[in-house]
Amino acid sequence: MQLNVRRLSIIGLLKAAATITIAFSLLTLVDEQHRYLELFSHFRLQYLVVSLLFALIFFAMRSRPWASLMLLITAINAVPVAMWYLAETHQPDVDDGQINLLHANVYGGNSNTQALIALIRSDQPDVIILQEVTKVWVAAMAELKDSYPHRHAIARNDNFGIAVYARQPLLSVDVIDSPPYGFPSLVVRQSLHDRIVTYVTTHPIPPLGKEGFEARNEQLASIAEVLNLIGGPKLLIGDLNITMWAHHYRQLVLSTGLRNSRYGVGIIPTWPKQLPFAMIPIDHCLVSSDFAVLDVRSGPDIGSDHLPLIVNLALSDRAGN
Repeated sequence: MQLNVRRLSIIGLLKAAATITIAFSLLTLVDEQHRYLELFSHFRLQYLVVSLLFALIFFAMRSRPWASLMLLITAINAVPVAMWYLAETHQPDVDDGQINLLHANVYGGNSNTQALIALIRSDQPDVIILQEVTKVWVAAMAELKDSYPHRHAIARNDNFGIAVYARQPLLSVDVIDSPPYGFPSLVVRQSLHDRIVTYVTTHPIPPLGKEGFEARNEQLASIAEVLNLIGGPKLLIGDLNITMWAHHYRQLVLSTGLRNSRYGVGIIPTWPKQLPFAMIPIDHCLVSSDFAVLDVRSGPDIGSDHLPLIVNLALSDRAGN
């Protein structure tokens, strides 16, 4: 009798946990209804894994109705995840105008500057975008001045310092005080094989609380307006504090016409590095149709709470545009 009671108790706990998984999986599909729903929409990959695990557990326990229900939830979660892996993307012919980008939110409190410098020396990117830049990081990057002589850095004591470093000359670097808090965003122009390429980088505040949520959305909307005024090859790269499953991310993509460089490659979670099972993709590189994406991957641990994002692009064949 005691064993039966214990088994019933375990089944009850499993059903309760499964019900919570179902609720989060379904409610976050309409995340535009409330900021809390968007906050939990970022964990779509985790919902997929957990719902599949519950389906297997219920099948093993011969609880067929619950197993079938959890398989249905697994399928619902799988669709918005699988598209990032299975989508077939047309790669246009490209000329020899390749661009290797390295983006890193270095974390202002991170003193392990040599880990990033070692990665840069190893990968030798053409352009480096850094966020959460402090005076310590500006001083450390001076070590690479010979390789990256073209630079513009704004060091801050908060988490919103920003910098760009490049091997080749930059035509211009415009600093935008992004609303609502005036955090600096950069609009960087560079000539590449007779074409002007524009890199835009921004780092909005995390969407914590109503004020943070609204401020992040306002900054993303303002950057979308900036991007829409730019012609030719362009991209947006940065810690955007949002994932691909969120309503305001979808608005950003729809309003700019840019596509995520991850598309057809995978989720590539980048944060928080310290919690591997909770990691989500909030560092992004969104590109115009002028680019072919050759490779996207996360970089190694550099002591930050983020992993670097490494993107290899090529300009599309102009005859095919």
